Amino acid sequence: MKLEILNLKKTFGNKEVLKGINFTFESGKIYGLLGRNGAGKTTFFNCLNDDIKAEEGEFNITYEDHTRPLSIEDIGYVLSTPTVPEFLTGREFLKFFLEINEGKLKEVKEIDEYFDFMKIDKEDRDKLLKDYSHGMKNKMQMLINIIANPNILLLDEPLTSLDVVVAEEMKDMLRSIKENHIIIFSTHIMDLALSLCDEIVILKGGNLTLIDDLLKGKELQQKILEILKEEE
Repeated sequence: MKLEILNLKKTFGNKEVLKGINFTFESGKIYGLLGRNGAGKTTFFNCLNDDIKAEEGEFNITYEDHTRPLSIEDIGYVLSTPTVPEFLTGREFLKFFLEINEGKLKEVKEIDEYFDFMKIDKEDRDKLLKDYSHGMKNKMQMLINIIANPNILLLDEPLTSLDVVVAEEMKDMLRSIKENHIIIFSTHIMDLALSLCDEIVILKGGNLTLIDDLLKGKELQQKILEILKEEE
């Protein structure tokens, strides 16, 4: 499975943020999306998710035997600041999500199996979400996207503010599901991208550049820094 992006353009006023992006993402890989502040990473995600309208651009899902347009059901979008209904408990939230999506979800499991998968302690499962830590709320946001099982996961700085243990748990979880998904992981932390991602893509000057995957270690870091520092 592939996600093909054709001639994606987006402007705000006189500023052209995305300048005719043509790029293909493949399933089975975690892509690290790097870029300096203001490069347009969130704009890129919002265009894919149809939260904002691009002036031009076509998005297709390609399989071995056919191609079709990207649909909103293909995408799960995890924000850096989790948004959850804080008046519900974790268990109530999952139960509500499963009920409203009944018939759409495949291979539905028991609620506690989902909690086990995300390593949420038993004593926390019936607490109000308002009493969850930032990291636990982030886990819940990630969990409902995993349950929905979209073809594409857009992750916008989801691990930046998590403690070391939770961040490692989330990284292991993403590695465990990448085979049948296209995962695009936006971050401004190079070390995080290098430790998690299979491919590094840089958004700069309104276009995407794939870094040569033969580069490793310090050579790879140096190449990334060179591109980010280049004059536009």
